[in-house]
Amino acid sequence: MTEDNSRELYDRALSVLPGGVNSAVRAAIEPYPFFVRKGEGGHVIDADGNRYIDWVMGLGPLLLGHDLPEPVQAAIQQKASEGPMYGTPTEVEVDLAEFVVRHVPSVEKIRFVNSGTEATTSAVRLARGYTGRNKIVVMQGGYHGAQESTLVEGDAEDPKPSSAGIPQSFADHTLPVPFNDEDAIREVFEEHGDDIAAVLTEPILGNYGIVYPEEGYHESLREITDDHGSLLIFDEVITGFRVGGLGCAQSEFGVTPDLTTFGKIVGGGFPVGAIGGRAEIIEHFAPTGDVFQAGTFSGHPVTMAAGLETLKFAAENDVYSHVNGLGDRLRRGLTEIVADQAPSYTVTGTDSMFKVIFTREGPGPDSLEEQCLAGCRQDPTCPRYDYSPKNAGDVKNAETERWRRIFWGTMKEQDVFLSQNQFECQFVSYGHTEEDVEETLEAYKEAL
Repeated sequence: MTEDNSRELYDRALSVLPGGVNSAVRAAIEPYPFFVRKGEGGHVIDADGNRYIDWVMGLGPLLLGHDLPEPVQAAIQQKASEGPMYGTPTEVEVDLAEFVVRHVPSVEKIRFVNSGTEATTSAVRLARGYTGRNKIVVMQGGYHGAQESTLVEGDAEDPKPSSAGIPQSFADHTLPVPFNDEDAIREVFEEHGDDIAAVLTEPILGNYGIVYPEEGYHESLREITDDHGSLLIFDEVITGFRVGGLGCAQSEFGVTPDLTTFGKIVGGGFPVGAIGGRAEIIEHFAPTGDVFQAGTFSGHPVTMAAGLETLKFAAENDVYSHVNGLGDRLRRGLTEIVADQAPSYTVTGTDSMFKVIFTREGPGPDSLEEQCLAGCRQDPTCPRYDYSPKNAGDVKNAETERWRRIFWGTMKEQDVFLSQNQFECQFVSYGHTEEDVEETLEAYKEAL
C-alpha cells in the first residue's frame, strides 16, 4: 500500500491550512490523514488508489452511501443547473420543511441553517430568548458543535471553557452534568432552577463512543424541565433520521422535546442544520419574534433538494431495514468477537450506529444478556451493567490511546476505514453490503 500522494498533499496542506486540515478531527490520523479522491457505494478510494470499506460516512450525513440514487442525483443536478442561490425563498425549502413536520413528533415549525453548530447555537439563543433565562444544562462530554455556550468542561460547580478564546463569563452560564445521572440534574435544578433556560442533550451520546440512555432517563429530563418551566432540547444532529427512522430518536424513546436540532442527513450530504419544535417557540425567531437569526445560505436550494430527495427515497424504499439489519449483524458479530478475544471491551450502538469501546474491566466472556448482544442497552440485570460506559467520563477512561495509535491503523491496513478516534461513532449506509460486514468482522478479529 503506497501513500505517496496523500503524504505530498498533506505536506502542501500544512503550508496553507492550520494543521493541514479544515476540521480538527481529520488530523487525528497519524502521521497524516489519507486524502480521499472519490467514494463508491460503501467504500472510499484515496489519492493513491487504495480502497477502503468506509464506516465513517462523512461522520454521519451519508445515509444512502456515496452512490446517490438517480432521483436524488437528478434533483441535485437540476437545482445546481438552475442557479446557485437567490437570496429569496424557493419552493423546495417549503417541501422539505413540510416533510420534517409530518414525520418528527415534536416539530410544528422549523428554521433551516447551514450546520449543526449553527443549529445548536441558534437553539440556545432561542431558549434563552423564549424563557428570559440565562443558564443551559449540558451533558459532560456531549458535543453540540463549535460554539461558546457548550465548549465547556468541568462540572456545574466549576464550569470552565474547554477552548481558548471563550470568556469565563460564557462558561458561567453553562452547567455540565454527567449523562444518565438523574440525581445530578435534580441537584442543579434545585440550585439554579429559576435561571435555567433549557437542558440540551443528545438522545444518545454520539461523540463519546455511543452511550445509550438508561431506562427512564429522558422521561426524567422531560418531567424536571416541565416542573421548572425550562425547555428540553434534543440535539439530533447525529441521530436525526438515523435512529428511529423518519421519526428520529425521540420517536424511539417516546419522549417529545420542546426543540430539536438537526444536521447531517436532513441535508443529504450537503452543509445543513435546522431547529424545529413547538410553533409558539419557533415563532420567537425573527422576523416574527425578538430572537435574531439569519443566514445568507440558509435554505440553500441544492441542499434542500438533496435532503428532501434523500428522505423521500428512505421513506419509499427499504433503506432503514437495510442499514439497521447490517448494523445489527455488525454489533452481534462484534459481540461474539469481543467475548472471545477482549471480554472487557464493550460493543455499543443501535440501528445503523456501532462502536467498540475499549473499556478496561468486565465480568468475563459469558456475561452478556440476550438484550445486549446487539449493543449495550444499560440493562441493570446484565452482569456487565456496572462495567458498561454510562457517561462520557467512562468512555474517556477507556484505552483511547490503544484504540487510536494501534487498533485504528491495524484496521486501515486491512482496508477498513473507521472513525478517527475512540469517541466518534461509526455508521452503516444503504451503500454497504453483507460482504462489507463480513470483511469488517474478519478485520476486527485480526486487529483485536
